Amino acid sequence: VQLVESGGGLVQAGGSLRLSCAASGSTFSIHGMGWYRQAPGKQRDLVATITSGAGSTNYADSVKGRFTISRDNAKNTMYLQMNSLNPEDTAVYYCNAWDLLNSYWGQGTQVTVSS
Repeated sequence: VQLVESGGGLVQAGGSLRLSCAASGSTFSIHGMGWYRQAPGKQRDLVATITSGAGSTNYADSVKGRFTISRDNAKNTMYLQMNSLNPEDTAVYYCNAWDLLNSYWGQGTQVTVSS
């Protein structure tokens, strides 16, 4: 499974961005996908996940009510709509997918929120 993120960039506080993650390869085996983020000098943290079957979602408390994860199965693409961004959301955002045996990562996309 290969994952490619896009949609990062520079935005002012209070603004919005939408990230995309396009999956290719053995996508039929994917059980779920998610977004993680890593700020400079910090660990990589979970942002949100979505399962492949029922589409169940899970969010970090820090993004609940502001971020929305979704997927388009026909396009093998996952999205993260980010609203009401603040400088604490600045990080490299990584796409993740997992199947029964493996976890896959994208290369990351930078999101910078200016105050």
